[in-house]
Amino acid sequence: MPRLLVLLSAVCFGTTGTAQALGAAGASPVTVGEARIVVGALLLQWAARWAARPSGRSAVRRRPVWPRTRAAWLAAVGVAAYQVTFFAAVRTTGVAVGTVVALGSAPVLTGVLGALAGEGRPDRRWLAATGLAGVGLAVLTLAGTSGTAGVRPLGVLLAVGAAASYATYTLAVKHTLTGGGLPEPTMAAAFTGGAVLLLPVLALAPVGWLAAPRGLLAALWLGAVPTALAYLLFARGLRRISAAETSTLTLAEPLTAAALGVLLLGERPSATSAVGAALLLAGLLVLGVGRRAPSVPSVPSVPSVPAGPAAGTAAGGTR
Repeated sequence: MPRLLVLLSAVCFGTTGTAQALGAAGASPVTVGEARIVVGALLLQWAARWAARPSGRSAVRRRPVWPRTRAAWLAAVGVAAYQVTFFAAVRTTGVAVGTVVALGSAPVLTGVLGALAGEGRPDRRWLAATGLAGVGLAVLTLAGTSGTAGVRPLGVLLAVGAAASYATYTLAVKHTLTGGGLPEPTMAAAFTGGAVLLLPVLALAPVGWLAAPRGLLAALWLGAVPTALAYLLFARGLRRISAAETSTLTLAEPLTAAALGVLLLGERPSATSAVGAALLLAGLLVLGVGRRAPSVPSVPSVPSVPAGPAAGTAAGGTR
């Protein structure tokens, strides 16, 4: 079940690029990402308050228990840093290369940093699945790239920085949840902090696209589905499985984006793209099939509060 929740979150992530193409075409990717985070943070704040509602007529109204640990602040920094470094990477070295490096190296860095942080060394199945999925991601993303596409070292470095930001965010959230944090306030705190850190983007960049009905609908969708809903599913799955495994499972995002491109945008993938998609799917199957989550949740129960639940790119968008 936790792996299914993470896969569902990745499916939600994968709608980012299609939503931007249909509703916010021409908008700056950074402003779309910031608008998405602001809307998502507001919805996550509401979800946290809804989860803390009284459970009966005589129940006393409670306030959400907001995490105020270093890990919670680190998660907020990771959310903001990912947006900045990812978009800088794709602008510097191109969408395909930047996306492959960022999304492909994120599971590896999550596994390495998780091992250093004491989460345990990933097993052989994870190594095999991550390697297979990483190769599939590279083939799928680079299939439509011309041979003249340049690879700029600075762009690659920025993409690795984006992957490190995502890994840091994932591990920080995992630490908060393992320490007794609930999904709703944990995610609300991370994205509210990230939105505040990125507010200067909305002040400095053009946001006229939000005045158009399609642009506003796109911002609402991006904030509601690939942010609020997706990260609540992500957090609920992350409570029961390792950060490394969670990060690998979210590679279903570019697979979803490719499928939506075919179904809704009329894209026609090449045979090479199909091979890449098959390899990526195989990696996810290796990781998810035939495994059971731990029988005992890693998060201590908290009886006083009932638990509840940036712009896209051609390869699947940002998380």
